[in-house]
Amino acid sequence: MRRRTLPTAAEAAEILGRKRTRPIRRPPPPIGKSLSKPLKALEERFGTGADGLAARWREIVGEILARRTEPVKLTKPRGGGSATLEIRVDGPAAALIQHQAPEILSRVNLFLGTGAVAKLRIVQGPVKLHASAGPASTAKSKAKSAPLDAAQEAALAESLAGAPEKLKKALTRLGRAVLRDE
Repeated sequence: MRRRTLPTAAEAAEILGRKRTRPIRRPPPPIGKSLSKPLKALEERFGTGADGLAARWREIVGEILARRTEPVKLTKPRGGGSATLEIRVDGPAAALIQHQAPEILSRVNLFLGTGAVAKLRIVQGPVKLHASAGPASTAKSKAKSAPLDAAQEAALAESLAGAPEKLKKALTRLGRAVLRDE
């Protein structure tokens, strides 16, 4: 069998000049780029909906109302115009929420845009407890993480000066927790 020799640079350029190659395929454009126009048109037509409200409900209505209410759905009339927001409320709080309806509507319209919601429909039922709008224990745990002031820290260190090192660390943690609760 005869060994074949490699072509020189000039021969390789001449061979490649005679052959037609396919152009390199372009990668497809990012999917987000192609979907942004239709999504923007749908959002303008139908709005963000109850899911958009649910994500920011605590900021819109406040901590106290967020514990007792949750947005269920946003219904737009067929002929266009302002929507109706349906919110679920714990049974006993429904009367109080009814009295605060104008304020809730103004806050929702501030979030969604002027005139987006005209009516508030209140439905009594169990409200899901969200992690962001949980009971007051979340506020208590945030307060516990605040550091002690310098005077309290110095007094704690002074009182534990004679303790062994391992015990001193444990007592320091315990002392900080006790002082924070006070």
